[in-house]
Amino acid sequence: MAFQLSPGVNVSEIDLTTIVPAVGTTETAIAGSFNWGPINEVRTISSEVQLVDTFGKPDANTFVEWLCAANFLTYGRNLKVVRSSGTGTLLNATANGSGILIENETDYTENHSSGANTNGAWAAKWAGDRGNSLKVSMFASSNSTAFAAWVYNGYFDGTPNTSTYVANQGGAEDEMHVAVIDEDGVFTGTQNTVLERFSFVSKASDAKRDDGGSNYYVDVINNTSKYIWWLSHPDGGVTNDDYSNTTNWGTVANGTRFGLGNNSTNTALTLSLTNGSYNVSTDAEHITAYNKFKNAEEQDVSLIITADHGDTVVDHIIDNIAEYRKDCVAFVSPLRADVVDNAGSEQTAAVTTRNGYSTSSYAVMDSGWKYQFDRYNNTYRWVPLNGDIAGLCVRTDFERDPWFSPAGFNRGQIRNVVKLSWNPNKTERDELYKAGINPVVTFPGEGTILYGDKTMLAKPSAFDRINVRRLFIVLEKAIARAAKYSLFEFNDSFTRAQFVSLVEPFLRDVQGRRGIFDFRVVCDETNNTAEVIDRNEFIGDIYIKPARSINFIQLNFVAVRTGVSFDEIVGQY
Repeated sequence: MAFQLSPGVNVSEIDLTTIVPAVGTTETAIAGSFNWGPINEVRTISSEVQLVDTFGKPDANTFVEWLCAANFLTYGRNLKVVRSSGTGTLLNATANGSGILIENETDYTENHSSGANTNGAWAAKWAGDRGNSLKVSMFASSNSTAFAAWVYNGYFDGTPNTSTYVANQGGAEDEMHVAVIDEDGVFTGTQNTVLERFSFVSKASDAKRDDGGSNYYVDVINNTSKYIWWLSHPDGGVTNDDYSNTTNWGTVANGTRFGLGNNSTNTALTLSLTNGSYNVSTDAEHITAYNKFKNAEEQDVSLIITADHGDTVVDHIIDNIAEYRKDCVAFVSPLRADVVDNAGSEQTAAVTTRNGYSTSSYAVMDSGWKYQFDRYNNTYRWVPLNGDIAGLCVRTDFERDPWFSPAGFNRGQIRNVVKLSWNPNKTERDELYKAGINPVVTFPGEGTILYGDKTMLAKPSAFDRINVRRLFIVLEKAIARAAKYSLFEFNDSFTRAQFVSLVEPFLRDVQGRRGIFDFRVVCDETNNTAEVIDRNEFIGDIYIKPARSINFIQLNFVAVRTGVSFDEIVGQY
């Protein structure tokens, strides 16, 4: 406390209630090509319905990443998704058909929201050819006869006129209706379905609703529409967008008449959006998307799905994200060509692919692909298993703890399998396991099982097991977060004792939950020497005996003579 200069009572609080916090272990990441949604922006998805809503339905170009994501969501509910970019022909559909690339909301705000755009009044919310199904119709007049003739009048509660706010400012004719239509039925399956309607929005830039929020049509649509961005007022001199008497749109309401009044004949404007296009992302673009997860302080993820990305992308994920962060695990599958329609050579091809990757305890490789039904396209697809294996880890977290193995008959059941690309036999499983590949096996009557729990670490170590690696990720992440509250304190016996009393109860809890056999925490003058203190450092040594999963069971059946006592022979064989 500060020195007091005169008599008095000074009250202060010292908080010694800090504990080691719980840390997330189920946050999972994936990046890839999708046909809708924001680009190079992390979106958290909690269900397959939300996946469709945000990134569209799978198609022939996007089904692998899409189904890997959907497969994970059958086990877990916290998936962070980034849509990769695509150069050249990846464009948002626009009202004048020229096309434009708007990657995400930040890109729109910084580069496309000024109203000076020459691409027409509207753009599809996201890039891709799905946007070509959109049509926008505006009705911006108080002409009731014309309103009655407007094809979309039934979706609105009357003719637009003058809002209360603008009337109070001495203005007039500011209200308008906007409808967003699924012209080709791509989004709904039914042509000309009205997707969104914006009633009685205002052309005045300062217009307010009764609750104080903005009623300016630009703000309302940009903030709430799932399908379109505003680019410019329809009087911007752009071909096919001319809408007479609109020169006051976007000005303040002070005594302004906003055009298209009772005498106007051009009272409705309907524009189809065109020239949206899609292309598959390159390896470099996938890497850019995955790099959104590189900074552990910005994105808290524990598992990374690699879908069907090639060795360039997978190596980057292992070496530059998982190994760099050291708090998450990447999940990898063989290449499709290794295990699909490659009868008799699957094991050799899978091992060759594995040997091309880095050795790391922060990566896990499975043995194959599965055949599953794509209900959105009424067909069957081959999909890699790494989304499911990441999902098994999450399910294990929910049912037990991260330090339990996700493999085996208790926790390793894989869902939605019509058949495996190949079902490795015992000899093949032996070779796979020696290479650090976890076999996935279908057992008749017992389902499809993850039948191994190795990481991709080559050297013999406790960290060559998934459960041990994930145990240490939990311990390191949780204790590190607690330890930061010792920063800038004094390195003295009080701070060291406080650190020990913080860590030991947490480790006892993990021990009680079968994560470790034993532990010891050393933080005293033996490792915090005078030299360490003079360097402004603080050292805590934490020794852990991790619990090990059973990989091999030996059952010995011993036949004995009738007259022999079991006590005489137990332990001899």
